[in-house]
Formats: sequence, C-alpha cells, structure tokens
Amino acid sequence: MPDGGVRVVGHGARFRRSRRSELLIWWREIDRVLLTLILSLVTIGCIAVAAASPASAHRLSTSSKSLGDLYFFWIHLRWVAVGLVAMFFASVLPKEAARRGAIVLAAAMIVALVLVPLVGSEVKGAKRWLWIGFSLQPSEFLKPGFAIALAWILSWRVRDPNIPVISITIAIMGVVGILLMAQPDFGSTMLFGGVWFVLALLSGLSVNRILYAMGGLILTVIAAYFFYPNATHRIDNFISGGSEFDQVDLAMRTLMNGGWSGAGLWLGSRKNALPEAHTDYIFSVVGEEFGLIACAVIVTIYCAIALRVLMRLLDEDDLFTILAAAGLTAQLVGQAFINILVNLQLFPSKGMTLPLISYGGSSTIALLMGVGLLLAITRRNPYLSREKFDVSELVRK
Repeated sequence: MPDGGVRVVGHGARFRRSRRSELLIWWREIDRVLLTLILSLVTIGCIAVAAASPASAHRLSTSSKSLGDLYFFWIHLRWVAVGLVAMFFASVLPKEAARRGAIVLAAAMIVALVLVPLVGSEVKGAKRWLWIGFSLQPSEFLKPGFAIALAWILSWRVRDPNIPVISITIAIMGVVGILLMAQPDFGSTMLFGGVWFVLALLSGLSVNRILYAMGGLILTVIAAYFFYPNATHRIDNFISGGSEFDQVDLAMRTLMNGGWSGAGLWLGSRKNALPEAHTDYIFSVVGEEFGLIACAVIVTIYCAIALRVLMRLLDEDDLFTILAAAGLTAQLVGQAFINILVNLQLFPSKGMTLPLISYGGSSTIALLMGVGLLLAITRRNPYLSREKFDVSELVRK
C-alpha cells in the first residue's frame, strides 16, 4: 500500500476480526479451571468405555451379528464429539440467551415427555425414547432446562416477594414427576425432585416449609413403594436380594477385584459377566482395571467441580445465576454419586449412568450441553467487582 493511501478492510476481514475478538472475550471470561475438570472427566470416560466395550460387545453379540471389541468405544467417540460441539456453542452464549434457550428446551422436552408413553420406543420394559431419525431420550435433555427454568422462576422473588414461586415450581415438579413415573423412571423422578429441593432451599425456603418438603418426600417414597410397582420392585430387591440386587452385588465384586492399582487395561475378568458394563456399572469396570485409586480420582474430580462452582458463586450478586449454577451442579454431581453408591451396593439400582464417563447417546450430548450452559452462566468479566448476594436478606423478606 503506497504511503498516505487508505487501506480498505473488507467485510470478511472485519467478520474474522470480530469472531476472533469474541473468542478472546469468551476465553477470558470462561472458568478455565472448571472447563479443565470437565474435560478431564470426558477423557477418563473415553478410556473407561474402551475398557468396558469388549465385555458389553461380547454379551450383546449374537450368532448372526458379532460386535467388535471396541464397538461401543468408537460410537462413544462420535457422541462425545457432537457433545463437545454442543458444549462449546452453549458456553459462548450470553447469560440471557442461555436462559431463554434453556427455558425453550425445557418446554419442548416436557411436550416430548407427553408423547413418550404414546409413541415412544420400549426397551427392557420402559418407554423413555422417541425415534426422530435417531433415538432421543427427552428426560436427559430436560435436565439442564429444568434446573435453569426453575432458577428463573424462583428468582422472581427478588422483584416481588409476594409471587408464589414455590407453589409454581411444585406444580412444575409434579407434572414432570407424573410424566417420568409413567415411563416408568423412578430414579430420574427422585433426581429431579432433589434438584427442586436444592433450588427451593437456596431461594430462601423457610424452615417450616423445609420440614414440610422433607415430610412430603418421605410420604412420596412410601406411597411409591406401596402403589408404584417399579419402586416396589427395586426397593425389595435392594433389601432382600433378587436379580437386580445380584447385579449390584456383582458390580461390587468387580469393583473390588482390581485392588488398589487394578488388573490393567482389558485384563479384568469379572467385568465379562457384568450387565451394562459400559453404562450403569462402568465405575466397577474402572475399579477392576485401573484400581481403587482411579475410582478415588474420579470421586475427587466430581467433588472438585462442586467446590469450584461454589467458589465461583461466593461473590455472585445475581440470584438467578446462583440458583441456575447450583441446580446444574447438583444435577451433575447428584447423578454421579447415585451411580457410585449403586456400584458400592449402598443404594438401590436406578439405571442411571455415570455423568461424562458412561457410554451414551442422548445422555452424553445432554450432559455436555448442560455443562456448556453452566460455563455460560458462570462466565464473568474478571475486571468487574461484585457485591455479594445476601441470601439471609431474601429469607427475611
């Protein structure tokens, strides 16, 4: 360009500069520690699925169709790739866009749950999937939307303490619970109920209402035991033994078979008799092949995720952000510890996967999308100071 000339910048160059600037802002505002912890779990999950894949492939092979040893591993990598893309696009959303998108997602998935008993696909006696060119499990995609939608409703108390937000969220929880129990999916119903309780507690639920909620939960479990065959079956099997209890017992034996250091990759023997080795009982496979130390590392990472989000929220000044981040974290970590307790023979079998580690299609994508929304909601400008949100003041209101 000659001296004194004017350089004309085309639309393409400005667009590239703008996108580069947005990515730099995203990288500056994102919680990189939390992102690292999440990616660590995803990496461990890929290794764990590779370890469990031969056992599940052999169990599911037939005389007419033989599955390769790494059949589930290669499929899992594809789902993880799609999930990571979904996580990235969710994490770059501004907080308001993430909130609106999650609410729309929740509404769409509730409609899908209504359709599941009517036109859903049945697997092992449960209708939980819709076929829309691929198998979609609406309850998995409802999880992040549910937590954020409830957080948004509960945050209305800041604007007007007279709005009956607790009653509204109880009604939503009731609808979701009925739709899940119709599948049947008692485990997910309890998980959604636990997320509701955490959010209601953080929003300033009074002590009396906390006691009422706990009493209601106990009565719900008792009623489910007497009138809901799925719950009766699972609780009875856990207490007195049965086919599912035998599975949990086998999972525990598989978990302990590796000792502290494990038998080594693909050297475990008990996993070959373990049902759902690549999904529900993958934690036991990790214990057998990589040892109890590896299991402890996984538990530590989940605890670190919860602690990191808590630290991120300590100086947060927005109730919606606190509730949404807490709800998404409670959902992720709560599901993880339910799965781990089942593998340790300390909880009835629930049919829940180990988040970000177990093999899955809908669950893997939905979980990574939820993590992306969590990253989006906890994004912040590191140069802005904040006034801490006073929860006790909300309770006094």
